[in-house]
Amino acid sequence: MNKRCLGSIAALVMSLLLSPAVSADDLDAWSAAKLMGTGVNIGNTLENTATWETGWGNPRITKELVESLARLGFKTVRVPVAWDTYARDGRIADDKLARVGEVVDWITAAGMFCVVNIHWDGGWIDSSARERFPKTYATFSPEAERKFTSYWTQIANYFAGRGDHVLFEALNEETNFENAGSTKKAHATLTHVNQLFIDTVRKTGGNNAKRLLIVTGYSTDITKTTSGDYVLPSDTVPHRLLISVHYYTPWQFAGMTKDESWGKMLPTWGSKSDVAELNRLFDAMEEFCKRYDLPAFIGEFGVTDKKETPSRVRWMTAVAEAALSRKMIPVLWDTGGDISRKPPYAPSAALGEVLRKLAINAQ
Repeated sequence: MNKRCLGSIAALVMSLLLSPAVSADDLDAWSAAKLMGTGVNIGNTLENTATWETGWGNPRITKELVESLARLGFKTVRVPVAWDTYARDGRIADDKLARVGEVVDWITAAGMFCVVNIHWDGGWIDSSARERFPKTYATFSPEAERKFTSYWTQIANYFAGRGDHVLFEALNEETNFENAGSTKKAHATLTHVNQLFIDTVRKTGGNNAKRLLIVTGYSTDITKTTSGDYVLPSDTVPHRLLISVHYYTPWQFAGMTKDESWGKMLPTWGSKSDVAELNRLFDAMEEFCKRYDLPAFIGEFGVTDKKETPSRVRWMTAVAEAALSRKMIPVLWDTGGDISRKPPYAPSAALGEVLRKLAINAQ
C-alpha cells in the first residue's frame, strides 16, 4: 500500500470518526461515546507475562506508533496492562506506572481517548489457573480482593490528575467465578468486583471523583450480560459508567483455524444468517444499554488473519458499523497483525479496506 493510498484512507476515516462537536469538559458517558468513535488495542504488549512489552514478539511502544494510530483516524486506544505479574507484595513498581503513564500521555496528546485496564495476567482475579489456586479455583479470593483494591488505588492515584480523555476499565475477561456456588452467585461476585472498582477509584479523589469508568459484562459476552442474572453496580456520580463486552462471534470464524471436537472451523463469513446473528446480538445489547442508560464499550473485536481477506473485511466492517450505528464504541483487537508495529505503521490490506468502507458508508 503506497503513501498516497494511506493518506486517502486516513482522510476518509477522519471524516467518519470525527463525531459531532461535544464539549470535552466534564464529559458524561453518552457524550464521550460520540467522541470515542472507533478504537484499537495495543495488544500483546504491556499485558504480556513473559518480558514486559517485548516478551511476545512486539517492539516497545513508540510515540510514532501512537501518532500513526491517530493519523489512521482512530479516536480511542485501549491499553491492556499486566500489573500483577510484575508487582511485588501488592505494590506496582514505579517504573511500570511511569511507563504506562508515558504511553497514556502520548495517546491523549495525539487527541485520542485512552482506556487503561487490569488485564489478564495469570488468572489471579478469578483463580482460573487451578494449579496455582487449588483452594480458591474459579472464585474471587480474599487475596485477590486485597490486590485488586491495592492495584486500583495505586493506578487511580497515579492518574488522578489526568483529564477526562483517560478512562479506567475494571478488568478484562476473567469474570466467570464458576465455583461461587451457583450462576446467580457467580454474577453477584462480578457485581461485587465491579462495585469494588468503582468505590476504590472514586475514593482517590481528584479527577477520579467523576472519571468515566468502564465496568465489565459477564464473560464480556453479550448474551450472558444481557441475561436477567447480570446486575450492574452503582455509582455515586450519574452518567459516568460504560459497560464492556467483547465480540468474536461466531468463534468458528473469528478465532478457529482448524476443526475441533466441538465444532468445525468456518472459512468464510457474510451470509444472511451470519448478518442476522450479528444484528440480533447487537440489538440485544442496544436494548440493555437503553434500559440501563449507559453506552457499550466493545473493548475487543477481531478475526484471525488466517481467513480470506474478503470475509475478514465483511466481518470487521459489519461489526464496527453495528456498534457505531447503536452509539457503541468498537475497539479492534490488534497484536501487530493488522497494524504494523514498525515504520511506517501501515494497516493490513484488510484493515485498510475496512477503514475505507467505514468512511465511505458514513458519507
